[in-house]
Amino acid sequence: MSLMTPAAAEHRTDVGGNADPLAPYDAVLFMSFGGPEAPEDVVPFLRRVTAGRGIPDERLEEVGEHYYLFGGKSPINDLNLAMLADLTAELRARGIDAPIHWGNRNWDPDGIDVLRRMYDDGARRVLMIVTSAYGSYSGCRQYRQDVGRYVPELVAEGRPVVIDKVRPYFNDPGFVEANVDAVVDSMRELGGEPHLMFVTHSIPDAMELASGRMTPASYAEQHEEVARLVAAAAGSRLGRELTYSLTYCSRSGSPHTPWLEPDVNDALEQFAADGGTSVVVSPIGFISDHMEVAYDLDTEAKETAENLGLGFARAATAGPHPAFISGLVDLLLDRAAEARGVPENGEGRRRVVGSYPAWASECAVGCCAVRDGFDDGKLALCAAPGDVVTPR
Repeated sequence: MSLMTPAAAEHRTDVGGNADPLAPYDAVLFMSFGGPEAPEDVVPFLRRVTAGRGIPDERLEEVGEHYYLFGGKSPINDLNLAMLADLTAELRARGIDAPIHWGNRNWDPDGIDVLRRMYDDGARRVLMIVTSAYGSYSGCRQYRQDVGRYVPELVAEGRPVVIDKVRPYFNDPGFVEANVDAVVDSMRELGGEPHLMFVTHSIPDAMELASGRMTPASYAEQHEEVARLVAAAAGSRLGRELTYSLTYCSRSGSPHTPWLEPDVNDALEQFAADGGTSVVVSPIGFISDHMEVAYDLDTEAKETAENLGLGFARAATAGPHPAFISGLVDLLLDRAAEARGVPENGEGRRRVVGSYPAWASECAVGCCAVRDGFDDGKLALCAAPGDVVTPR
């Protein structure tokens, strides 16, 4: 069953007949978190991720053990290259020749270096899409802050590039449809009537609270909505109502700081104690199989399930699914239409599934601050003027 309307599923052209549906943008930046490529990269990479926190290298070596289990190489960079190729192919299939580049916040290719090259190649107004589907500090605002920091540096260098960002897309039909297909495939592969356990990256409770202050739903509520939509659509295709739950992984930092729970491993233990026998784990919080999926789920959670005697299957992430790739290109074109002033009722504009509206393209002042009522003083890209929250 498709979650996309026939009109949304078709390749669209601009309703105003514009010959360049990506105008006024002349290039796209596909922005990601980044990850090490070799063992010698692990600690320098983690230094960048944790900059300003005063974490000693000895502790970073311990944190990096997950990467060392995979030869010191994160899967994220190769996965991003594959998605970049898919996005490029989809743009070209729609007759759009604008270049699309990949950059990282925390490792090579460094985002600011990529933007320098883009400017030197002729880009003057760039549209950015990030590898996080959800709105929160770490999933949206931190990207906006990092790229916002690049802009004055680029201006000072004589490269005055303008950068806009695509909104969070957790409730885009293509993203939801990709996760539905993945759950159905895993349910059928495992057999029986397994419980459906959704998983996403945990965040501190304070960040969760802040994420919902200026938006229609908090980080956790966004995931609850996707879980509800995916479980309902997958159950409809399988001919039965699915039992499901939302769990978290990858918490870090002080054990005294409360984070979103339950942890997926704790949830598996409780599920087995309650008499459960099999489970499909669906990583709806991630768009590709990077380290949190490869280690936290495919390694650690799988081992937990096996030790408990549970049947276990892990559903695919959305990454290579054609509906997801098509949906990302739709989001790019919808944002471009918005920038051109195409009316809201234009074909395909701001399409969503579920109970929540599309998130605003320009974020409200204080949106998704690092914690409720506090901001670190950094200006954020794609926000209302004066986007700094006064600490209390």
